Amino acid sequence: QVQLVESGGGLVQAGGSLRLSCAASGSIFRINAMAWYRQAPGKQRELVARIASVGGTNYEDSVKGRFTISRDNAKNTVYLQLNSVRPEDTAVYYCNADVLSAWWSTSRNYWGQGTQVTVSS
Repeated sequence: QVQLVESGGGLVQAGGSLRLSCAASGSIFRINAMAWYRQAPGKQRELVARIASVGGTNYEDSVKGRFTISRDNAKNTVYLQLNSVRPEDTAVYYCNADVLSAWWSTSRNYWGQGTQVTVSS
């Protein structure tokens, strides 16, 4: 049993900033990669940013240079800093994590419930 809970979403003006958090809890031995996805109305869910356990990152092209993903392994938490936001960033943002619950087990993938980010202009 692993739960991911996102927070920090809300309404922000174009050009502004927002910081999303996702805290994992439950049966956690180790969290491998963590990521943020987003889904706009009528669109497919897309990967926004991913961070490996040792800190390597990758970003969707449209957010490169504007968003930053980071993690605090001691807190089992991943963050997404959104800077210079645009109306097209409006979406539900979902946290994702690959979690190993015990050393003898295999990792499984988990999703948070999502947090709404709305960018106004």
